[in-house]
Amino acid sequence: MTANEHHMVLMSLSANRPLAEKIAKRLHQPLADVNLDRFADGEIRLNITNSVRGDNVFVIAPTSASPHGSVNDNIMELFIAVDALRRASAHAINIVMPYYGYARQDRKARSRESIAARVIADHLEQAGVTRVIAFDLHASQIQGFFDIPVDHLMGAPILADYLISHHIVDLDNAVVVSPDHGGVRRARELNQFLGLPDSYAVIDKRRPVDKKNAVEVMNLIGDVSGKTAIIIDDMIDTGHTIVEGAKLLRAKGAKKIIVVASHALLSGDASKLLQKSDFDHVIVTDSIDIPESKRFDKLQIVSADDLFAKAITAVQENGSVSPLFQNKYHRGFEND
Repeated sequence: MTANEHHMVLMSLSANRPLAEKIAKRLHQPLADVNLDRFADGEIRLNITNSVRGDNVFVIAPTSASPHGSVNDNIMELFIAVDALRRASAHAINIVMPYYGYARQDRKARSRESIAARVIADHLEQAGVTRVIAFDLHASQIQGFFDIPVDHLMGAPILADYLISHHIVDLDNAVVVSPDHGGVRRARELNQFLGLPDSYAVIDKRRPVDKKNAVEVMNLIGDVSGKTAIIIDDMIDTGHTIVEGAKLLRAKGAKKIIVVASHALLSGDASKLLQKSDFDHVIVTDSIDIPESKRFDKLQIVSADDLFAKAITAVQENGSVSPLFQNKYHRGFEND
């Protein structure tokens, strides 16, 4: 029996129900009924209403903080859901992870430190997951933490399409900027999808290992004078790092400054900080459910629903995900 002979079931957990509903609409599939509640002490209880025996189940579950729970709440909810599906005899348990929690802890930066990204991978496999569809992982090597198939989707194509289709960037006078040396690969990808020359700028920065979300911007490698500078990063957390980067770009003569990122964590006062910053536009995807209280005038959101829907279809039909990125990517946008 081939995979596409198994019935597709879409399931959403509580972390990003709005995105799951968009994906389901794209696929013309209903979301499975899931009963989620909590005991008085906060323990999560989950029940899948209908049978999933022999089905290909796709669980849409970013493991970020959300309006409904913390990072750890949403990770535990996912573990419990996977266990329930395994005990219910699902044929395949595919986890669609728009955001991979703990991805920043992908290596030992200090002695006696955990590699938490590997811990998450190990627990998902042990629980019974058969495939992961991830989106713009903080570090590509996280794929290697799994011994099951991992499809890694990129955010650069849909972000590039948004910049082009909304005429936000003059491509004859634009430069992509990596916020650090580790982000150069992501900058190259955005360059490719924007059709820009194979050149970019890099912010050379130093991050103290003993201070979280703290960074000292050192210098800029490359020229942004008189140009539109496009910073690309995988996530925006507190916003301090990229705001300092924007100040540096402005000081180096950038005419217009844009930041694009796949994941908008927007922790603490990030929204206020970004609104007051040198950025003209802050463009993110809806991989994380952004509550109204964290939205601000400069923020623009592009939905990744179509990308996920196409990836799910490819997996269901035993097809390939890579063709999604071989040509320019076109889709509709949330703010249209």
